[in-house]
Amino acid sequence: MDKTKRKRADGGGITHNGAVKKPRTTQSEAGKNKPQSALDAARQRAVEKKKAEAENTARPSKTSATKINGTNPRTNPQISRTVPQEDSTDGEEDEENSEDEDVDSADKLLGEDEPPLDEQDPSVEEKSFQDLGVIDPLCEACVSMGFKRPTPIQAGAIPPALEGRDIIGLAETGSGKTAAFALPILQALMETPQSHFALVLAPTRELAVQIKDQFAALGAIIAVKTAVIVGGMDMVSQQIALAKNPHIIVATPGRLLDHLQNTKGFSLRKTKYLVMDEADRLLDDADFAREMEKILAAIPRETRKTYLFSATISSKVQTLQRASLKNPVLISTVDKALDGSTSTKLQTVRNLVQSFMFVPLKFKNEWLVALLSSPIHRNHTAIIFIRTHQDVTRVTYILRALGIQAIPLHGGLSQSQRLSSLNRFKQKMSNILVATDVAARGLDVPSVDLVLNYDLPDTDATYVHRVGRTARAGKSGKAISFVTQHDIETWLRIEHALGKKIDKDESLSKSDVAVFSETVDEASAESAPLS
Repeated sequence: MDKTKRKRADGGGITHNGAVKKPRTTQSEAGKNKPQSALDAARQRAVEKKKAEAENTARPSKTSATKINGTNPRTNPQISRTVPQEDSTDGEEDEENSEDEDVDSADKLLGEDEPPLDEQDPSVEEKSFQDLGVIDPLCEACVSMGFKRPTPIQAGAIPPALEGRDIIGLAETGSGKTAAFALPILQALMETPQSHFALVLAPTRELAVQIKDQFAALGAIIAVKTAVIVGGMDMVSQQIALAKNPHIIVATPGRLLDHLQNTKGFSLRKTKYLVMDEADRLLDDADFAREMEKILAAIPRETRKTYLFSATISSKVQTLQRASLKNPVLISTVDKALDGSTSTKLQTVRNLVQSFMFVPLKFKNEWLVALLSSPIHRNHTAIIFIRTHQDVTRVTYILRALGIQAIPLHGGLSQSQRLSSLNRFKQKMSNILVATDVAARGLDVPSVDLVLNYDLPDTDATYVHRVGRTARAGKSGKAISFVTQHDIETWLRIEHALGKKIDKDESLSKSDVAVFSETVDEASAESAPLS
């Protein structure tokens, strides 16, 4: 047994039936010699280690940012910012450290051979779509879709996009990023109509279909022709769709590359716009590396505009280098650091309530059923995220056996089955969607009340995308994560990436969970062959 587990077993851990022996020590009680939970003890050790490292590392002060890591600023330009600096009032971070971090961030983001990146902050002043330069027919389309006023990312991205700039858009999930790049493309298409005018790449099939639907709705007034090219669907029918010369192609990288290599007459040489939605996944994920290199090479850099949008964009130099951006502008609606720069912490929307539950691994299913059956969540629409598709199938079966209508969504289903599951959930034929991370990015499902992380995600960014399925378009939402005795280190890493401590949810007692023990055991035994 390792040190963390011994600490949990000896003081304030979880009993066999899920009860917490002692409450977690709060920060205000930290110095009163009261018992700490395993998570608090681990947090304290992490803080002490960080302080020790800070004391042992002398950081030289800087009075000028004329060089980045000792290089000549002429060959390694800095980010020019248009946002005035905010005064620090809490005294927790000094100006010298903020300046150092800003310079380091510029070095990581741009690299020595990259052009300067202009960062613009969307104005807090309320504007209409007409104020942004959007033409009347498209403004009418926005009204018909219920878009009353531009969201911050739309207000920030649309004007420079209409001016012909390359765009990097960084905004929280559910903030209207699709319309932010769709409207400028449709307006340019109306001025110079042509086939294969724009290509939009997405990492998942479901997101690609959703983007295509938004383009079709916004462009209905000009009869825009769209085609969605994703895996799991018939190649011949897609070849026929491409032969009809659609204006907008929305695709996943693998299937698009198949058509570039095998569909006679199909080319992207005349494509004017390239959009990467969920750009961090497309550019940094090794699974897409080969496809992205060949797709980027197939679209002439000199004649294309490139838009990168995501809730989490990597600061790796390779991200911008591989995207081949020209004179890009960074539009960020996430929180700012004290020096006015974009915060390096991952961001979630302010109207999202996040919490965690300490759950013994052995009794995860009992806690899940108790949570979904509680008066608080009984009628809520929820997405449950689980790591593997085998466990998605197993948990879905258990819930159904207990009278909880649940729909599975994972990569093991055919594309038609996946779309059917998603449509049934959107139409509220069931209020529970049990899914792997194929549902984590970009999907816009209205009125999701709760996101439940049955399994913690593998990466911090995936956590942000998962919880972003709720609290969308200004609505409130809740995200709860199950943290087992084996997940403490992972959970601390997520908290560190978010830059805050997440509260513990104590809405369930051990008696609440114990009620479901026998019935869950029976359902679990019946689902065992599915595992």
